[in-house]
Amino acid sequence: MKGTVKWFDDTKGFGFITSNEGKEFFVHWKSIVTSSDKERKFLVNEEEVEFDTLDTEKGTQAINVVRLNP
Repeated sequence: MKGTVKWFDDTKGFGFITSNEGKEFFVHWKSIVTSSDKERKFLVNEEEVEFDTLDTEKGTQAINVVRLNP
């Protein structure tokens, strides 16, 4: 699924992604995919991302988030 980062708080490590269909998904920094384990995991507001979703007790969350134009 593709979408855009609505906002991401780098200090707190979480934010929201809006899918191209208009749905919002919570995203945690641990769900961001990087090329190295040592690379800092963050998102930039308004950037395009690709992601999967996972249903949890707290709702559907974005996982496996990949920045398309880092």
